[in-house]
Amino acid sequence: MRKSNPRRRLIGQDDDLNPMNSVGNLFDVAMVFSVALMVALVSYLDVADMLFSDSFTMVKNPGQEDMQIVTKEDGKIVRYQAEQSSNSSSQGKGKRVGSAFELENGEIIYIPE
Repeated sequence: MRKSNPRRRLIGQDDDLNPMNSVGNLFDVAMVFSVALMVALVSYLDVADMLFSDSFTMVKNPGQEDMQIVTKEDGKIVRYQAEQSSNSSSQGKGKRVGSAFELENGEIIYIPE
């Protein structure tokens, strides 16, 4: 008769019988997936600028009635909201401050008075 190696018998003896051995691997896969999803969301939404830069400006809903301008300067976040009014035209007196000219190549030049 042949003697079996005791080390070999201990390594793979109960691996097939215990279904909980794969739970650790599933947890690792879930953690890697969640971190990858968070990194993808941060890069897609450009949230990194808001978190790590000293100053930035962001426009939410541009051209809409509920447009907001969000600025961050020196760590302070300020939100500007457009005023809701029934009359959208400007009222009051003003003065001319300059002229704008469009060149042949499409460039616009502003010349103050």
